[in-house]
Amino acid sequence: MTELPYHLNRTVVIKAKPETVFRFFTDSARWASWWGAGSTIDARPGGKVYIRHPNGIESLGEVLEVREPERIAFTYGFASGKPIPPGSSRVTIHLDPDEAGTRLHLLHEFSEAGPRDEHVQGWRFQLSLFGNVIANEVYADAANAVDVWFAAWVADEQARQETLARIVTPGVRFRDRFSLLDGLADLTAHIGAAQRFMPGIGLQRKGDVRHCQGTVLADWIAAGSDGKERMSGTSVFVFSPDGRIDSVTGFTNP
Repeated sequence: MTELPYHLNRTVVIKAKPETVFRFFTDSARWASWWGAGSTIDARPGGKVYIRHPNGIESLGEVLEVREPERIAFTYGFASGKPIPPGSSRVTIHLDPDEAGTRLHLLHEFSEAGPRDEHVQGWRFQLSLFGNVIANEVYADAANAVDVWFAAWVADEQARQETLARIVTPGVRFRDRFSLLDGLADLTAHIGAAQRFMPGIGLQRKGDVRHCQGTVLADWIAAGSDGKERMSGTSVFVFSPDGRIDSVTGFTNP
């Protein structure tokens, strides 16, 4: 490979563990989920990298290095030879553990400045897709977690504690017009008080959840024992990298 003096750097944080993120570099089905249907990778030194972009353009490369779950490097170019031929640039991706999940560092090296500049927006877009496809897998059960959260608000004390302990982090935060809570113990006690002051009121999800990279919006209604709606609103759930609920903020409709 010729000298590659022109560099493109990008760093993003992915809300998943490094081991989870790295699977999307070594499994062809996952590789295709963020590059395009038909894309494949043979994740071993000398293995083939093939990318079929959604517009039909093909990119080719060869794996240079694999150090799971920390680092992968491969050559990159276009089958057409434009703007860069196969083998003429090098991509290195390094993963570091981060409090929010994984910090991904991307380095793409080129022999010329023009092609480097053309790829800046491409990687900005591609890594955004990458974060979303990982989140879709990690938080595939988000709707069920939301339903369990709402069900805990009508459960007895023991069931409430056991249920919440499974789906929330120990330091879970809850905020709404009547709540400024931090930690599982505080939350559990608060729900018990809500049951005393609003007997018979239960929460249930209304419609599908909306999810983006670990943040979930869920509409809800609060109904009495007679089934009549008392109020409605939307809650914002933020999930931790291990799939548990880390914070909830509730908004009540006027």
